[in-house]
Amino acid sequence: MRALDGAGRFTATRWVEHLRVADLSVGTYSIPAGGTDDQSPHTEDEIYVITAGRARLVTPGGEAPATPGDVFYVPAEEEHRFVDVSGDFAALVIFAPAEYSRATPTH
Repeated sequence: MRALDGAGRFTATRWVEHLRVADLSVGTYSIPAGGTDDQSPHTEDEIYVITAGRARLVTPGGEAPATPGDVFYVPAEEEHRFVDVSGDFAALVIFAPAEYSRATPTH
């Protein structure tokens, strides 16, 4: 057992990873009020648990309000963005398998 201190709390750092094991990784994604989400699609499936602030999650298939308590699944490689960020926004993010573990090496 391991407690993930600070998981889901807004930070001035955009991404803070709290846990990484072979089959998953967990971190907090933060966007300051009025900020821009510039992430690219990931090679792993993602679960977002919204913990602070408000935004809209936009994907090619549609969009939805993202408020504390909301949970979203985003499949690997799907374009997605949080827009119209109000309040300091934070989401607990779970990647399965671990973030970038499916990425192709570039050397």
